[in-house]
Amino acid sequence: MSSERMALIGTILLAVVATAALLIWVERRMLGLWQDRWGPNRVGFLGLGQVVADMIKIFMKDDWIPPFADRPVFVIAPAIVMVTVLLAFAVVPIAPGVSVAGDWNVGVLFVLGMTSLAVYSVMLGGWASNNKYALLGAMRSTAQSISYEVFMGLALLGVVIQAGSFSLEDIVLAQQDGWFIGPQFLGFVLFLIAGLAETHRLPLDLPEAEHELTAGFHTEYSGMKFGMFFVGEYVAVILVSGLLTTLYFGGWLGPTWGLTLAGWSFMPLVWFVLKTGAFILFFILLRAAIPRPRYDQLMRFGWLVLLPLALLNTAVTGAFVLLRSGA
Repeated sequence: MSSERMALIGTILLAVVATAALLIWVERRMLGLWQDRWGPNRVGFLGLGQVVADMIKIFMKDDWIPPFADRPVFVIAPAIVMVTVLLAFAVVPIAPGVSVAGDWNVGVLFVLGMTSLAVYSVMLGGWASNNKYALLGAMRSTAQSISYEVFMGLALLGVVIQAGSFSLEDIVLAQQDGWFIGPQFLGFVLFLIAGLAETHRLPLDLPEAEHELTAGFHTEYSGMKFGMFFVGEYVAVILVSGLLTTLYFGGWLGPTWGLTLAGWSFMPLVWFVLKTGAFILFFILLRAAIPRPRYDQLMRFGWLVLLPLALLNTAVTGAFVLLRSGA
């Protein structure tokens, strides 16, 4: 592997993890703004030192393993979510020709595969904790994740059909004449809801509902192991936001109207970062604005509403492409 490729991998991974850590501060500040309160503002400039203080606390906190836990599985479970989510970034194109793994013709399938493997982290963590609350949280999370992975995969089939490829770079290039948010608006909404459920973010954080299951599947975790679950959630938010940008909003492509600055070589990266950042802020806003539904309501909504709509979107898109091709 060339030194340039190694530098690219290191830069992207470092940027993703650093952004995930910074999102802790961003979320607190944005929630404070939207809820008419200050948020972190005492440690450092604008409270930025709060992130450093939290990291120091996690590093120095006692990394306790319950004596009743299955030690090997308990230890490896948090690492699974970090590895799988970071691996999914390997095929996400952030600029023309800039991705860790290059242009894979099965990029979409690889991302879905990695998000599916991330379920094992939650399932094994809850089971290995040998705690009834953690086990119930893990069962909830596994059922929710597996169910909404179905809707996520079906939702993006419309994009794959229109682009004619599973390659994420090909999907971006297919949007040069217009982003897919128009013809695939229904698929976008379905993918957004499924992504919200996959990341276990409010209002769909039912696997770790504090008033029912204490902290859910990570009840028994502390120290760095808890930190890996915590940071992994923010990395997943970045991943879903990047996928929404890539699949429905043209990826690194700028708008066809207004100021494009096409001659500036760094503008594709700027467009990608701006779009992804907007989605991240939207995820945070949902936490401040929407109440949490009941678990049975969430599952019923998925199978009785999202599944038929996803199938309908796939069928209509397929029929439209066939008619346009004259087949």
